[in-house]
Amino acid sequence: MGAVRGDRYPRRSLCMLGAASMDFAYWQTTCAILIPGILLASWIDYSQRRVPNWLNALLIVMGFIVQACYFGTTGLSTGAWGLLTGFGLLIIPWLMHGMGAGDVKLMAAIGVWLGPLLTLYSFALGAIIGGITAVVMILSTGRLRMACVNIGVILAKCTTPHAVFSEVGSAKSFGITSQLLPYGVPLTAGTLIILAAKMFG
Repeated sequence: MGAVRGDRYPRRSLCMLGAASMDFAYWQTTCAILIPGILLASWIDYSQRRVPNWLNALLIVMGFIVQACYFGTTGLSTGAWGLLTGFGLLIIPWLMHGMGAGDVKLMAAIGVWLGPLLTLYSFALGAIIGGITAVVMILSTGRLRMACVNIGVILAKCTTPHAVFSEVGSAKSFGITSQLLPYGVPLTAGTLIILAAKMFG
């Protein structure tokens, strides 16, 4: 009995080591593919104020392929829940005309790679980074008064049921102040922090 019991623990250790190696390899692959993809998306969003559908679709498809290769059906399930999480986080702001559809699809694409929990963390970090950056840019460009007016319009819109999903108070309606920071930039920054934590944390 003692010999059998003693043989069980090395096998368990080997299984745990194999799972850890597989997980690390997955994140290496994720960094190799996702980082260039989101950096490109961020640059296009910054320069053209849009994220192309072909890029989001490519990231989604590649994400599911990599998830399946490393984790099989479990990976596909994780990717699907991550996609739904990323999509769900930004669908309401999009319906309210607060951002472009490309940003929603980008967050969904990121979700395929990160899974639901890390997608939430990535979004939260991106929101914090975006908020701080927006405040700094508004103050440095002297647009505080205009930004306050815009915030007032948004608050009024949110408290008026028939106007919630109208184009009143949309990002495009704010003109120059809405062009300060494309959403793809902070979304990318939040994702990079999560990936760095997975690789080096």
